[in-house]
Amino acid sequence: MHAMQYDITLPADYDMEIIRKRVATRGHLLDDFPGLGLKAYLMREREDGSPVNQYAPFYLWARAAGMNDFLWGPGFQGIVNDFGRPVVQHWTVLAYDEGPAAAASPRGATRQRRPLPDGVPPAEAIAAELDRHARESTDEGVVARALAVDPRHWELLTFTLWAEATPAAAPDEPVDRFQVLHLSAPGRRDLPHGRLW
Repeated sequence: MHAMQYDITLPADYDMEIIRKRVATRGHLLDDFPGLGLKAYLMREREDGSPVNQYAPFYLWARAAGMNDFLWGPGFQGIVNDFGRPVVQHWTVLAYDEGPAAAASPRGATRQRRPLPDGVPPAEAIAAELDRHARESTDEGVVARALAVDPRHWELLTFTLWAEATPAAAPDEPVDRFQVLHLSAPGRRDLPHGRLW
């Protein structure tokens, strides 16, 4: 399974209603996209305390073929046409779980990125993160959670969909918070659950 995200950072005075309308009129187009586990249409805005205005869709791909079909097809070309070509971040998913609020439509999402610690064998560090993922996936309000790694930069990613507003994080654990404008989830039921490594 693959996780993918691109961040489109917008000017401080950008009318974020444009993004809401974009998602309202186009979001449904991926509701049955082959190979897509889920796509969360995410937005954060300065008006709500974010450091930036940003549109940042997040994807979980059940199959790499689906991801390739999207990136080289008309869906992503629409992003390129409207915003330029963003950097597409990509991670290998290590674990995916549905939470206690799995039946809810998510309203919030969090993204935490952190480096794999130096001086610790990668397999040991990842095993510890998998244990943490399993514990935190049962937190109240969790709709779904994925743990992934980018071995190019040795970066861990924890992505969580929340039924309501996102909870506060510990001061030493900076977290990016987003609104979920729409969720396309054609293959969510077929995503493998639990530890994938």
